[in-house]
Amino acid sequence: MHAHLPLRHFLLALAVVAVWGTNFVVIKLALGQMPPLMFATLRFALAVFPAILLLPRPAVSWGNLAAYGLLIGVGQFGLMFVAMNGHISPGLASLVVQTQVFFTIGMAMLISRERLARVQWLALALATSGIAVIVAHTDGSTTPLGLGLMLLAALSWAGGNIVSRRAGPINMVAYVVWSSLFAVPPLAVLCIATEGWSAAAEGFAHAGWGTWAAAAWQAAGNALFGYAAWGWLLGRYPAATVTPMALLVPVFGMGGSALWLGEDLPPWKLGAAGLVLGGLALNLLWPRIRQWSRR
Repeated sequence: MHAHLPLRHFLLALAVVAVWGTNFVVIKLALGQMPPLMFATLRFALAVFPAILLLPRPAVSWGNLAAYGLLIGVGQFGLMFVAMNGHISPGLASLVVQTQVFFTIGMAMLISRERLARVQWLALALATSGIAVIVAHTDGSTTPLGLGLMLLAALSWAGGNIVSRRAGPINMVAYVVWSSLFAVPPLAVLCIATEGWSAAAEGFAHAGWGTWAAAAWQAAGNALFGYAAWGWLLGRYPAATVTPMALLVPVFGMGGSALWLGEDLPPWKLGAAGLVLGGLALNLLWPRIRQWSRR
């Protein structure tokens, strides 16, 4: 494996994190025309069809696919869309959901009985202090409910990470497509139960081309292109070379939200972002820093 990304592959990785980051702006725009759980149902339905007709089922159990589909579809995206429907700003949503890194580490510790290194405790403290800054500044655009839902979404994402690791080395795009089969029915049931037939019908009736484009972008751009390109890069380069690029997702999320939606970026919000991203960066990069210090 090569240790460094050549320019064209760096630009590919940058395109992926730009899609993942600005996707929060796309979600917010779509939620202006369609109820959140209806939009989540549509997003996963478009991720399934027609791709499932072209991709063979990955060699994992139906139980593993179902668990991943429920955790990512209902847990992560269902809760995230509800939170972003007036309870948290898109920029902060893109930042808070990245705490999935620490939830994943915590779950892995419980399963394998591993212990956190001191540097990882420091990283966790930095990220937690950033979340505390957001808690102290919950206002009309970001509420305690929105923050709580986003943390639950991050926890669900972490659970999905653990489940997908157990699947082993597989075609991640096919995995996402086939697992999405199990996200659509419960999302549809929750949509009807909580938002009602009339809201769902009205959402469909009033959905313009922009809403359908947003849903297609969610499925094709965010899920299929993102996972395909990211998986291809991880197959050619060490994870330590590729994964730090993911730190740019909240940068694109907050920047895109400020640029297109006019989201304010006061000093407290930038400070919270600095603390959370600092914790994520320290956790991600400390093995490399330790290697350099030993030379």
